[in-house]
Amino acid sequence: MPLIIMCGYPCSGITRRAHELKEYFTQNTERKVHIVGDEDQGLDKNSVYSDSQKEKNLRGALRAEVERKVNKDDIVILDSLNYIKGYRYELFCLIKHTQTPHCLVYCLTSADVSSEWNKGREADSRYKQEICLDSHSDGTHSLQRIHCLDALILRFEAPDSRNRWDSPLFTIQQEDLLPFEAICDALFKRKAPPPNQSTKNVRQPLSSTNFLYELDKVTQDVLMAVLESQKTSVPGDLISIPGATEKIEFTRSLNMVELRKLRCQFISYTKMHPTENIGQIANMFVQYLNKSMH
Repeated sequence: MPLIIMCGYPCSGITRRAHELKEYFTQNTERKVHIVGDEDQGLDKNSVYSDSQKEKNLRGALRAEVERKVNKDDIVILDSLNYIKGYRYELFCLIKHTQTPHCLVYCLTSADVSSEWNKGREADSRYKQEICLDSHSDGTHSLQRIHCLDALILRFEAPDSRNRWDSPLFTIQQEDLLPFEAICDALFKRKAPPPNQSTKNVRQPLSSTNFLYELDKVTQDVLMAVLESQKTSVPGDLISIPGATEKIEFTRSLNMVELRKLRCQFISYTKMHPTENIGQIANMFVQYLNKSMH
């Protein structure tokens, strides 16, 4: 059944509003209500949100958990910042595939208010100012001193009801009451968005580990293994790749730009021709690289 996507700055009342929604639906419907959120992952938010790779892994884990819990009977509430437009679009694609309605609840606060609410939290639950190790896609790292809350606010991409993935949109300010009836109408009296014509009759692979998340993670791991092995390899060597039985037939060195381009091409192709066997992604990518290097 329906998915409610929470959205807002850090310390904007997202979790409080998520629990208000759960209480309302529990008392007024016979449906089970599941809250999926950052806290369920048992991670330190300062560590996660100051490291791009850790944050990416968190988003993948949350999406996978939502995918597992969405069904014809239950209500799922995603209690997270959900501040990236592209990620909200991924969630929209998920509900299109599962044929269930959704809505977005945007907890609107100013940066100053969020900062004050952050200061009012217990010390161990605040966003802290610390040295952040930022990981880049090319394997390098940079150190910077930044307040994690301020950084997240700067990166925030506000929802826009003109975008189909951000609609229906309910914008809630700190003093507002949640419009429970309007949210119910959006979830229970509205048809689910239709699937894409190209995928209407195609069963996409839905797995506990999440297909798109695994596709991204495995191909990145293969990429890093190739880069590292190239340093000590000579043409004619066979390079072993963790998680793959196939080996890279090393003929020449590929730089990061070339490898990124090949990875993007492979991901685009695989999204259009998904495999049901996620365990074969590494082998498929190795085969693709071998063909592309010759």
